[in-house]
Amino acid sequence: MSDSVYPAPTRELAARRAELAPETNDAFQAFSKQVFADGALPEKTKQLIAVAVAHVTQCPYCIRSHTRLAQRKGASDQEIMEAIWVAAEMRAGGAYAHSAIALDALRDGASAAR
Repeated sequence: MSDSVYPAPTRELAARRAELAPETNDAFQAFSKQVFADGALPEKTKQLIAVAVAHVTQCPYCIRSHTRLAQRKGASDQEIMEAIWVAAEMRAGGAYAHSAIALDALRDGASAAR
């Protein structure tokens, strides 16, 4: 990774994670494999969802890995970018929707001031 804040996800670090909690690591790996297996949604679609979610959660490891996995599963650059735009809209949409809370507080404050 180019950002020195985050260590590169090396095999050494993955092995250490597995060494420290092998049963949990194995369970997580099995869970992940099952989640991304073809099912009602094809794996390509699941990887595009993961790309979008990774951008919302702002996980640089997830962004990098799921973008590459989506590409390997046949997602085009345009599909990947569109998934990212969906994530951007959802994140911005949350702020827009939650403005109702601020507007309600302002209304309550104006009523209390009278």
